[in-house]
Amino acid sequence: MLTKISSVDECTRQGSDNTAYIDDEPTRPDPTETPTVFCASSEDLVRSNTAECVGPLKRSWDRTKVLVTLCILGTEMCERLAFYSVSANMVLFGTSTLGLDTVDATSISLAFSALANLFSVVGGYISDSWLGRFRTILFSGILNVVAMLLIQCAAIDLNDWFEKDLTQVGKRVVYLVGLFLLTVGTGGIKANISPFGAEQLDSLGKEAVQSFFNWFYWVINIGALVAYAGVAYLQQNVSFTWGLFLPLVVTLLQIVLFVLPRNMYTRTRPAGSVLVVALKIYRQGCCRRPPHPDPKLPAGSERKLFARAKTSFGGSFNDATVEGLADVISVLPFCLLVIMYYAIYSQTTSSFFVQSERLDVRFGSVKVPAAMLNTIGNISIIILIPVIDRLFYPCMKKIGLPLTYLKRIGAGMILSVVAVVIAGVVEIYRKDVMNQPGGSHVQVLANENFTASSMSVFVQVPQFAIVGASEIFTSVTCLEFAYTQAPASLQGLLTGLFLAAWGIGNLVSMAILLVVERATILDPWYGDEINHVKMENLMFLLAGLMAANFVIFCGVALRFSYKETAPNLNSAENKDKIEHQIEETFHKPLEL
Repeated sequence: MLTKISSVDECTRQGSDNTAYIDDEPTRPDPTETPTVFCASSEDLVRSNTAECVGPLKRSWDRTKVLVTLCILGTEMCERLAFYSVSANMVLFGTSTLGLDTVDATSISLAFSALANLFSVVGGYISDSWLGRFRTILFSGILNVVAMLLIQCAAIDLNDWFEKDLTQVGKRVVYLVGLFLLTVGTGGIKANISPFGAEQLDSLGKEAVQSFFNWFYWVINIGALVAYAGVAYLQQNVSFTWGLFLPLVVTLLQIVLFVLPRNMYTRTRPAGSVLVVALKIYRQGCCRRPPHPDPKLPAGSERKLFARAKTSFGGSFNDATVEGLADVISVLPFCLLVIMYYAIYSQTTSSFFVQSERLDVRFGSVKVPAAMLNTIGNISIIILIPVIDRLFYPCMKKIGLPLTYLKRIGAGMILSVVAVVIAGVVEIYRKDVMNQPGGSHVQVLANENFTASSMSVFVQVPQFAIVGASEIFTSVTCLEFAYTQAPASLQGLLTGLFLAAWGIGNLVSMAILLVVERATILDPWYGDEINHVKMENLMFLLAGLMAANFVIFCGVALRFSYKETAPNLNSAENKDKIEHQIEETFHKPLEL
């Protein structure tokens, strides 16, 4: 049973046995009862009128925290390894096994990545509203197992068992259904695994949470590295049957790792339909005027509008709930402004990959998988994250120039511009070499012939490495930004929105490719055979669009105000202040 607490000390004592307290079913609190304080994190003590003591509130690492953190990181590594094993050679699988042309296979690859991220919004909403993060991640993992089985069926030759194989159309249908189920399961995991992991370390403070997100992204790239370097090689040089069997095994391992410490997790109880509450607050804010103005709020801001729904202004919703919604609304413009960044990032598995197929993939007597070039970005991330987390960020803070979330995101955008400009220059020189005597040859990749330049595929190393470096500043920071700027009841949804921006970026990239292909039909910039088009112009166009997006981003960022970070419960000077705020909370009616 959960009990009400009246002080920070009591809240701390309730978690001393390392047991996670949670109701099995989400329930709506009775507004006539005195609200309790959910002390899943120190930040929630200040920013929420309702909280639940759902786990240990310890101040230092112990075995429990180490175990749950390692299991969560291991779960994410396995999930990403399996996902990238499917996506790494998706274009090649489509053209060699399913009989698709390059444009259609590329479109499927982009749509797959887009849907996986778009479903993150659904996964975040379901978690925050009904299932909770643990069950959403678990059910999504089970769905991924089913998806991997279908994808495997599309890759294997059923004649070995049933003396009759699927037709090519049948294989396409089974494969696409498997991909769709995988996007749904991936969306449920992606929206919740990072905030669920950060939730386990919330009581250790802001620096521990920031470090978690950096290392979280580090293990993502370990999984991607194994997928692109190992599994992609197996798919290209042995068979897709074995190359798609491994991700099935890894997906099963992912579930085992996640449920292993199931009784040790700190869990936040779902809060009911957060979107319904948000719509009610918005409607009340629009339809009524506060009895007295708030001089602290600028006229016309979303906080001024939402203030009309606060109990302190005669509204029906407690102040913390309204402020939490205002915090999320203020972050939404940045969800839109990172879309173009992800459109650039998606080139690593589309136009960059097509470019790789037409470069010399030989390294001595070994054929390097075209998809392996993505490992350059992964390796740069694996090397740079410890350096940035342990040296660069602390040094910048020490000299009085700390990098805020938005500065980091902006730095990643600039790097993405540099990457596509380099890709355009590489494309120019690639075709110049092909026009020279002996400058081209025919190479076979997965039983498909490509006319390739004699220029080594390793000339792409700079563009992939710079995209990888940009991820550290933009992608990692977006996850941390979403977690720190949202109330606990909306963290999954806001994380899902940032991941949805990733998915929309893939759709934008696909739309740009289709529009460019049709608009430049007389002097093509992109097509099924890039040896006969001016793909460098496409790269320079993307760089220009990203540069324009960055200018808009800077304008919006200059007007943004960060949500105040909650005081640390370890600080004696803040303890009385926090207890006073908790005491005030008990005298406010709870409204949902």
